Amino acid sequence: RRAQAEVCSSPAMAMPVGQLAVDEYGNPFIIVEEQAKKKRLKGIEAHKANILAAKAIAESVRSSMGPKGMDKMVIGPDGDVLVTNDGATILEKMDVSHHIAKLLV
Repeated sequence: RRAQAEVCSSPAMAMPVGQLAVDEYGNPFIIVEEQAKKKRLKGIEAHKANILAAKAIAESVRSSMGPKGMDKMVIGPDGDVLVTNDGATILEKMDVSHHIAKLLV
């Protein structure tokens, strides 16, 4: 029995510790430590980050537009290859992590 108690009390088996908070409607939620450590951009830094994300998305499809548009080779996560010059298809296949860039896609 002691072995079981020691195994269950090990830190590796413990749940992640966070803070309990309440939203404006009274619903409780937990703020996980990982999220609390993330720095949130504010003001002009947030604007700059959003503009850079939008420019990166636009730059990725810019060369496929127009009468001299070039084809793009898109390789999926499972290794399948797609060759297209359709901007909508290129944007659809993108895996974007930036929240504002996701709005553009």
